[in-house]
Amino acid sequence: MPATVHVVDVSSLLPVIAAILVSGLVVQLVAHRLKVPSVIFYLLIGVVLGPEVLGLVTLETFGNGLEIIVGISVAIIVFEGAFALRIERIRGASTVSLRLVTVSALVMFLGTAAAVRFFEGADWEIALLIGALLVATGPTVITPILNVVRVRDHVATALETEGIVNDVTAAIVAVVIFETLLLDDLGVPATLFSFVERLGVGVAAGVLATVIIYLLLDSEFVPDRDVQASQFLVLAAAVGAFAAAEAVAAEAGIAAAATSGILLGNLDIAHREEIERFAENTTLVVLSFVFISLAALIDVQAIAALGVGAVGLVLVIMLVLRPLGAIIATAGVERFTWPERLFIAGVGPRGIIPASVATLFAIELELAGNVAQGQLLVGTVFAVIFATVAIEAGLARQIGDFLGVSPMRTIIIGGGRVGRALATRLERRGEYVVIVEIDDEEAEGARSDGFTVYEGDGSDTETLRGAGIEDAKRVITVTGDDDINLLACQLAITKFDVESVYSRVNEPDNVDAFDSIGVKAIDSPTATAVAIDDEIERPAITHWMSELGDSHDVQEVEVTSEDLTGKSIRDLNAQIPDGTFVAVVSRNGENHVPSADSVLEYGDHVTFIGDTDAVRKAMNRFHPHD
Repeated sequence: MPATVHVVDVSSLLPVIAAILVSGLVVQLVAHRLKVPSVIFYLLIGVVLGPEVLGLVTLETFGNGLEIIVGISVAIIVFEGAFALRIERIRGASTVSLRLVTVSALVMFLGTAAAVRFFEGADWEIALLIGALLVATGPTVITPILNVVRVRDHVATALETEGIVNDVTAAIVAVVIFETLLLDDLGVPATLFSFVERLGVGVAAGVLATVIIYLLLDSEFVPDRDVQASQFLVLAAAVGAFAAAEAVAAEAGIAAAATSGILLGNLDIAHREEIERFAENTTLVVLSFVFISLAALIDVQAIAALGVGAVGLVLVIMLVLRPLGAIIATAGVERFTWPERLFIAGVGPRGIIPASVATLFAIELELAGNVAQGQLLVGTVFAVIFATVAIEAGLARQIGDFLGVSPMRTIIIGGGRVGRALATRLERRGEYVVIVEIDDEEAEGARSDGFTVYEGDGSDTETLRGAGIEDAKRVITVTGDDDINLLACQLAITKFDVESVYSRVNEPDNVDAFDSIGVKAIDSPTATAVAIDDEIERPAITHWMSELGDSHDVQEVEVTSEDLTGKSIRDLNAQIPDGTFVAVVSRNGENHVPSADSVLEYGDHVTFIGDTDAVRKAMNRFHPHD
């Protein structure tokens, strides 16, 4: 950057900062209430506060401090996202994550550059620069979306990993292209060397910061119970790693923050839950501040000057390149359903990295006399940010609801052998299961088995909320402690209004306590005795039932199809797929095996037995509405 100094009036800066922070906090409340990603409101408030409307925030507001403010803010945001990326989580979506940050990123990079060249007639150097910047999605836009759209863990992990890694690589690639191709035209070899050098500096700084902070946390310098000291030390890793790397190479700081976050997040450190909560709260404040500040710098005139070329570019990115990248990333990975693949294809908004770096580059280009290139750069980048945030982030919940990627979840409290065995059976039937477990080893074991795990005390309100109990259709407690099970059940019923609550009861004398609050109690000793008796007296059906979900199933469903009510089983034979039959009809709490002349009424519960696919089809016909 040229050594141009902008003097900042501190007295005038205070109300600006206050307005941004207050607006950000209000946005958080409104977004939470409306269940809309907060980032769309940040964008709108930024435009209102910016020079296009109120003029409260301009490029001169923070003087030369803008680059530092944005850099440290992004470092904290990236660090927090990386800290939450446990290796066990990444393994669940490792193939897709790897493809998203390699092949799919390359498709987006080259495809965007070609589209910029075609639609806007830009030189290849500026087209490649824009292509590199627009690879980045980032935690600044992905995290608010995932806070609103509850998806399965492997989908969330893939999007989070893509955002963090692509933020790092996009920033470094953009700086390298800017310095080696656009400014000095040093050629491809110098470009590749510069990229590797900056990435290496960032990783090295991140490792060094991690070692220092870990040693401090494990020493007498930080007492075991000093939670605040641990929180601030971990946050210091983000800022310290960023600053150290930036002192050596521009934009290497983001790689340092990401490296430090991933390493510390996967080490055994004390007070992990408190540190994560502190990092999340810090990120919320920083995110609102930096996004609103940068959104205020949107140059509407520069965007308008691009004309239909910008529209064509946005359409290519959203409707061609992003879906193509998602299909490439998820091809052949059976764990990702087609709705989940389409959700990844439809949600890829751009965030802070493109906005901040493009703004700084545009300033440098204009100071060097390349005003047209600076306007093209900032106009194009902000046009894509504005469109993708408004559409893909703003409508993320609607997209998720339409595709059905946010299923009602079943929460199992207890990740031991019973919890995992139950989770296996439920997931085989297509249920979305979240296991809540406080023990680190049990949690890691459940993750290794491929389950979504939320670490914490299942009898704690905040833990249950964090696990998504507000979106749960049922809660099941299976720990070996009846007191924990009973308290968790009470919270689920009284605090969160969960209608279906089940519990393992270890001591038969405690069954009445669970029954009294409306919990469906399963007496563990009696259940074991019944299982043994079934194995003795009816082994064939017992073995058949134990293999549910492989090729056959038993499901109970409420009759809600008005076209099928008032008809006998004989009349409904054509509506019941081959490979399944109605075994039991339940009405007003009474169960009976139907005859051919039995008539079904609206609200009856029917139990289908048969092949898995046939049972699913029958359920959809008899219960077409949720």
